[in-house]
Amino acid sequence: MHEEEDGSEADSCTAPRIVASKSVDAADVEGAKEQASKLCGYLNKLSGKGPLRGYKPRWFVYDPRKCYLYYFKTPQDALPLGHIEISDACFCYDVEGEEGQFEIRTAGKEFLLKAPSRQVMHYWLQQLQQKRWEYSNTRGSGQRDSWSSPTLAYPPTGLVGKDNDGFVFEKPSDSMEKVRSDFAMETETDGGGMVGIQSARGPSAVSTNPLNFSLKNFGTELRNSMSYLRQGRGAESRRSVFYTNNNSTEEWELVDAPPKDFTEQKHHPDTHRHSFGSTFAFDFVRNSTRPKRPLLRDMVGSGRSGRNAESSPMECNGSKSLEMQLRLQSQQEELSRMQQEQAKLREELASQRELVRLLQQTLRTSQCDRPKVHRPAPTPESSAASDQTPASVVTQEEITQLEILLQERDGQIQSLCGHMERLALEKDSLQQELKGLKIKVGEINDQLGMLMETIQAKDEVIIKLSQQSSEHSGNPNNASSLPPCKEQQELDILKDSLQGYKSQNKFLNKEILELTVLRRNAESREKALEAKCTALEAKLCQVESKYLVLLQEVKTPVCSSSEQSPAREVISRLLEDALQAEGPDQHEHPIFKPNTVSEYDVYGFKTVPEEEEEEEKLIAKVRALELKSLSMTNQEVSVGVKWENYLASTMNRDLVRSPELKALIRSGVPHEHRSQVWRWCVSFHVKKFRDHLAPDYYETLLNVAREKPNPASKQIELDLLRTLPNNKHYASPSAGGIQKLRNVLMAFSWRNPDIGYCQGLNRLAAIALLYLDQEDAFWSLIAIVEVFMPRDYYTKTLLGSQVDQRVFKDLMSEKLPRLHAHFEQYKVDFSLITFNWFLVVFVDSVVSDILFKIWDAFLYEGPKIIFRFALALFKYKEEEFLKLQDSTAIFKYLRYFTSTILDSRKLMSIAFGDMNPFPMKLIQNRRSFHLEKVRLELTELEAIRQTFLRERETSQDGRSFVSDDEEDN
Repeated sequence: MHEEEDGSEADSCTAPRIVASKSVDAADVEGAKEQASKLCGYLNKLSGKGPLRGYKPRWFVYDPRKCYLYYFKTPQDALPLGHIEISDACFCYDVEGEEGQFEIRTAGKEFLLKAPSRQVMHYWLQQLQQKRWEYSNTRGSGQRDSWSSPTLAYPPTGLVGKDNDGFVFEKPSDSMEKVRSDFAMETETDGGGMVGIQSARGPSAVSTNPLNFSLKNFGTELRNSMSYLRQGRGAESRRSVFYTNNNSTEEWELVDAPPKDFTEQKHHPDTHRHSFGSTFAFDFVRNSTRPKRPLLRDMVGSGRSGRNAESSPMECNGSKSLEMQLRLQSQQEELSRMQQEQAKLREELASQRELVRLLQQTLRTSQCDRPKVHRPAPTPESSAASDQTPASVVTQEEITQLEILLQERDGQIQSLCGHMERLALEKDSLQQELKGLKIKVGEINDQLGMLMETIQAKDEVIIKLSQQSSEHSGNPNNASSLPPCKEQQELDILKDSLQGYKSQNKFLNKEILELTVLRRNAESREKALEAKCTALEAKLCQVESKYLVLLQEVKTPVCSSSEQSPAREVISRLLEDALQAEGPDQHEHPIFKPNTVSEYDVYGFKTVPEEEEEEEKLIAKVRALELKSLSMTNQEVSVGVKWENYLASTMNRDLVRSPELKALIRSGVPHEHRSQVWRWCVSFHVKKFRDHLAPDYYETLLNVAREKPNPASKQIELDLLRTLPNNKHYASPSAGGIQKLRNVLMAFSWRNPDIGYCQGLNRLAAIALLYLDQEDAFWSLIAIVEVFMPRDYYTKTLLGSQVDQRVFKDLMSEKLPRLHAHFEQYKVDFSLITFNWFLVVFVDSVVSDILFKIWDAFLYEGPKIIFRFALALFKYKEEEFLKLQDSTAIFKYLRYFTSTILDSRKLMSIAFGDMNPFPMKLIQNRRSFHLEKVRLELTELEAIRQTFLRERETSQDGRSFVSDDEEDN
């Protein structure tokens, strides 16, 4: 919006070096508008089985990546309940059916949906037809990989996003579009406000179905609820409420876990009855604090008093009676369940009573045996004899044991008595609850009887009114007045039906036309793929035959070196075929063209340099082919599928920092989603700045740059064409990225006058512009300079950069001690190479595929990624370095070894696996330690410089200059 407001000022400016950003990013604004108009809204979906089958409101969202129509329970849910494949679906509806009801049929599935009105239904049908048509046109080119989606929910906004070399879509014919427009139905452009993001807060968002709970999707709904709780909720709102019935008088509330184990909970039927399973660490209990809803009998009574006699026959009570029957059925099921539990408790009580009876019987027998073992009164003679007999000692021990056993049994009796009292209390509570349920069932039966009586009374009124109508129609006095009114009503009904059938006829004709075209396109696409497969098989056979001939010739020994060997001829032909440029005949039939190496990669970088020798060109082409083969491995395909699934699950909400997202970003962001992820990462890091600035802050800086001279502008102009000369977006003054790069650097120089411009900022901004628009690239530069990197990193002294080099040397000695000792032995200063890595985040140091994977993690995690990958690069080639025994050879290999690393998966495994642990606090402590040392050294150097300047000025003042004539004289 702000770009349009500043357009007049840009036109009035005469400075040729800066152009208004509106003219540059007009496509970005259109992309933002398309992103805002997302097809989504509430529809009622028929689901369930048996008596629970009915329409339930669901939030539907169209995903253009896969041409899927996902449906959620609420707009806030993260995981969808399911999806409908629109690409191969057909649509239909019945004029005489319910209003707003239509059907979507896919392969083996039928989905019955219902819109709030007929106009909304027409809007949805037309939009779904249009989305299916656009998707079928975009997948006819065969230019994209099979696992990636042809269309994107968030189209790329940078220079790479505007580059359509890899995405050639077939343009539909004008005649076909004209026929489709003729068959289009007349509907409202916005669906009457019932479709779109704004409909999430509309009245449809409130569920009106009493059975809005699905056991089939219970796991998904539970995960959605827990993920919703995790998003920024405070400690006071971390309790989740699960609704089993919107019209019930009670709710299930999540409470804290009881201190008892699950094995003990099984003996408490009151707790077990309200739990969803033993695997959950919490119980669902009834919340009695929620206000009860009014009974249906009260509502019926109040409705009777408020109605007039004319409107009562026209009311429909089918839904109310159905609701009452369902409530009655649920109450009866709960009553039967309570009776079963009561029977179980009675059985348990009987068993406990039997156990008490047995214990009492055992106690009585022990008490009866007790007098028999008592000793007689002691006498002098017997006491002397008893001291000598061992039988008396045994009798004393038995008596002691019996007394201990008696005490234990007394304790058991007391505990069992207490347990019996608790069971009796539970029995009384269950009986009271059973009585309450019986009373409720009786009330519901009374309400049902009242409703049946009401229906019967209304039926009698309808019969009476029909009889009166027939009597009036038979009366000759009223015969002249009634028929015209009746005929007018029938005529209106017929007109409405005719209009409905016309709309249905147009829709079905368009549907038949589109399905025919889609089938024809699918057949032609299948034939083209078969032809391409045949051509590739023939090409493979030719290459295999040449290699077989080559192997045969190599196996045969050559007698004379002067003779022209057939093997050399085969090798020369293979080299010619490998270096042969793509001819014009290959461009005429792109579907038959194999996956050869193009002049530029997907990022716009040149794959084969022109100024190099033939051997260097061949090496570069082999490297490009190897990179392409690595990008088509199963692991890369798996990463793409994981990203598709993750973005589909986050369709209803923005991205949030999480371990899952961190792991995905560390594995690399796919090319088609990189713009969206980078934009979110930059917005996250600079949110604290943007919240306190005007929305048109970037435009204001551009206006200042146009009006006032800037000391950094001269150096910026000199470095524009030297930024990325091997990238086609910055290779010439007329390239699309030059003007955008100039705008971003000029705006940044006005925001940071202390830095102004530093060589290295141009490369950072140029990489950001490949996937972001101007303003987002400007904020990414702010995130790198002001958030990620320490202060004075890009100033004239480069203080922060020097500190990081010393920190990196410490990490090299810890993580790679052998290699560090090897460098120290031959006095190789690797910071001469690594200094540029840190300053421009590996731009022009590694191959483009690895570079952008590093930037993915860098924009998410920050500067720690630079240390990780710098160490991983040395670890990757550690053995090659250790084999070199000369300082010149080591330094020469240091200059180009990073360009020989092609396997990004292995490199990322080293960076994020072998380098662990890697805490950021360690880097910060090392930075603080070395910062003081570097500042002290710089202070000493400045003092030496000042002393030298003073001495030079003193020596110049004492010298006297004479001319040559005076010296001759």
